[in-house]
Amino acid sequence: MPKPNTTQDSLTLPALLLVDDSQEIREQMKWGLKSLYTIFEAGNREQAIEILHREKMILVALDLGLPPDADGASEGLSALEQLVEVNPLVKVVVITGNQDRANALKAVQLGAYDFMDKPVDLDVLKTVLQRAGYLAGLEKENQKLLERAEKRGLPDIIGTSPVMAKVFDTIRRVAGSSISVLVVGESGTGKELVARAIHQQSQRKDGPFIAINCGAIPETLLESELFGHEKGAFTGAHMQRPGRIESAEGGTLFLDEIGEISPALQVKLLRVLQQRTIERVGGRVEIPVDTRVLAATNSDLQRAMKEGRFRDDLYYRLNTVTIPVPPLRERGADISMLAKILLQRFSEEAKKKTAGFSREAVLALEQYHWPGNVRELENRIRRAVTLSDSPRIVPGDLDLDEPKDVQAGPTLKEARDAVEKRVIEQMLAKTGGNITKAAMVLSVSRPTLHDLISRHKIKK
Repeated sequence: MPKPNTTQDSLTLPALLLVDDSQEIREQMKWGLKSLYTIFEAGNREQAIEILHREKMILVALDLGLPPDADGASEGLSALEQLVEVNPLVKVVVITGNQDRANALKAVQLGAYDFMDKPVDLDVLKTVLQRAGYLAGLEKENQKLLERAEKRGLPDIIGTSPVMAKVFDTIRRVAGSSISVLVVGESGTGKELVARAIHQQSQRKDGPFIAINCGAIPETLLESELFGHEKGAFTGAHMQRPGRIESAEGGTLFLDEIGEISPALQVKLLRVLQQRTIERVGGRVEIPVDTRVLAATNSDLQRAMKEGRFRDDLYYRLNTVTIPVPPLRERGADISMLAKILLQRFSEEAKKKTAGFSREAVLALEQYHWPGNVRELENRIRRAVTLSDSPRIVPGDLDLDEPKDVQAGPTLKEARDAVEKRVIEQMLAKTGGNITKAAMVLSVSRPTLHDLISRHKIKK
């Protein structure tokens, strides 16, 4: 079995697996790359898979022409499929002949990060591997942040962007108190998930979490839904029925689309918040309630107050703290990360094996405006999993247009700048905006990090 190079610095270098049946070519590539990577070598598919099982590595340079099909690509493509199956995060750069563009494109569909023509230009390969390593490191960091978020009690809200880091921080701060919270944001951004996270981290977490969409229930029924009713209170009231406020006793009541309730109901809800008692419809007895009220809206309550459609006193009772939930289009790298997690979840539910998104699909996801936010992303990915027969999801499966720059592709500088910006944003989110700590982890000086933040126009 070929062994890795054992230079003095190799233990501190990232690992790279070279897969080629020609020892001469492997020696040439190793000579040009050994100062940057700990090199592992494999001459066939079996050796490559065994090494990837054994060693922790995320970078592979794979020649498609492997024995027993050294003049074709079938063995190399099979090796690629197995490598991605062993480690879905692995970044494989396939190497193929100049005239073999069809197999190169097929390799990308099967999970290859990129492809290069023979003969290999080592300088270009170094750049491609460096970019792949950056992206792999970012994905690994995303996984760590997600695991930490789950440990903090926010398993249902996924995101590592700076704007979401601020949301997480506010949730943790308000969860332990009993103050009222107003969650604002566009439809589909996950306002109910934020409310659930507050409940799950509060002292009421063992109590019920009751959610009601005030805009989805007719005004004539909403009062009964909230406050309950006594037997005979109206036609059809054949028995006494407690309302949602009572049902949330000892827990949390979440009122979604609070801006849709009528002025008359606003008065009654204000009394609940002030006196902590309710009267059922048709009843005369005041019933004490111990319920924390959280509310959400996608409408402009400030404008509604000016127009007399929403009471000022109720607004200030509900809005001790406001948590703005950002739209998906403003969450940067969260889009592709959410898409990958949802793809894995829906694929497992449908018992379908999916290799992931094509490069074009990732670009299309990042370029789309997402008017329906996370809810729309979920629907499009569920649709793709259901309808696609290909190993990789393409823009058409998501019912998205081909990305604008798919033909020319980003320049190397644009790609490097995008990765650099994402890495810095992730690290600032991870360190809570601590420049000194972020600079230390990124191995740059404070002035250099300040310059990069300014150049990439990153919000601190």
